Amino acid sequence: MADLETPQTEASEAKKAGSSWLSVAVDYGPLIAFLISYRIFAPDADAIEDDLVLAALTTKSIVQSTGVFIVAAMIALAVSKWRLGKVSPMLWFSTALIVVFGGFTIWTGDQRIIQLKPTVLYALFGVALLGGFFMGRALLKILLEAAFEGLTDEGWLKLSRNWGVFFLFLAGVNEVLVAQLSFEGWLWAKLWVFLPLTFLFTFANIPMLLKHGLDIGQNDAQDPAD
Repeated sequence: MADLETPQTEASEAKKAGSSWLSVAVDYGPLIAFLISYRIFAPDADAIEDDLVLAALTTKSIVQSTGVFIVAAMIALAVSKWRLGKVSPMLWFSTALIVVFGGFTIWTGDQRIIQLKPTVLYALFGVALLGGFFMGRALLKILLEAAFEGLTDEGWLKLSRNWGVFFLFLAGVNEVLVAQLSFEGWLWAKLWVFLPLTFLFTFANIPMLLKHGLDIGQNDAQDPAD
């Protein structure tokens, strides 16, 4: 019995792993496309002596890369629906903000608008999650759906609280980085600051999740014949 079920289990695990990597690509692919396109379009500051010309070319490169960002985000949304069979509420909302804020950036040529998008996204999610927590509702369970199998209602509620606080923290971090860094520096910070912080925060919550019923596959690893 165990030998017959092993290939099926391995196939299921492989499918989950593939879906996880695809989810990461959907989440961060548009951002990487944004960064690469800006590197391609950005003018060579050392080769341009006129500050006004440099500023105009920099604005043009921001507008062009923002257009790539919007297209990449919409492609990611379509890929999520096509390959994963669904689009998470968070991805819907994030893509909508990219289109709206990106559209205004292209229209006005003001880089601050697209830089404001993460602040708005994080702040809205933070306020919503904390508001739900104080009302006894774990809104994160709706956003993440079945991401944490076996997690109790209390676990979901605590996780919603933690992520609510973390999202507000990220909103503040984004504003600090916008004020302190160049546009390109801010783009790089999306990868080298926000991504590591998110992974560290996620792993920091694992002990709490395990205490509240998180299923990490121990039962699947047992021999069905035992």
